[in-house]
Amino acid sequence: MSDQHDPAHIMRGGARRLLLGAALLAVAASASAAGERPTAQILSRPYIVEWVYRVKWGYADQFFELFKKYQLKILDREKQLGDVLSYTIYRPGLHTSEDERWDYTVVIVYKNILAPAEESVIEHQLFPDRETLRRDEDERWRLVEAHWDLPIRIIDPHAPQD
Repeated sequence: MSDQHDPAHIMRGGARRLLLGAALLAVAASASAAGERPTAQILSRPYIVEWVYRVKWGYADQFFELFKKYQLKILDREKQLGDVLSYTIYRPGLHTSEDERWDYTVVIVYKNILAPAEESVIEHQLFPDRETLRRDEDERWRLVEAHWDLPIRIIDPHAPQD
């Protein structure tokens, strides 16, 4: 089976592209509903995404070493370029039930909704050895039991709600 048809490959790249596409559609729809075109105002708003990972029991350290090897280098480069304003990695402080368990959460603040689209370009620049990258990323994803990318937004509890 070619890599592009591999379900793990589709989940990795496909999920992020699907997420970005859905976010762009949401921006366009909200702009259209408000009677405006996607403008510099919309594109100037920070875009916040939460990546959540539940890793197979006993493999959290191995997962995180691979995560640091690639994902953190990409995030750091995106930050240097100004596409990422900040990111924070969280690890739970206490145990919870298995159905609620997560091992790592990464909250990324992009400069705007278009910034995540640059990730694949940066990945190619930083990691020209595509075979090693693919092998290591396949291993990282093999260690993951559950994962989701979730756009999130900050709300002002004192502002009037729509």
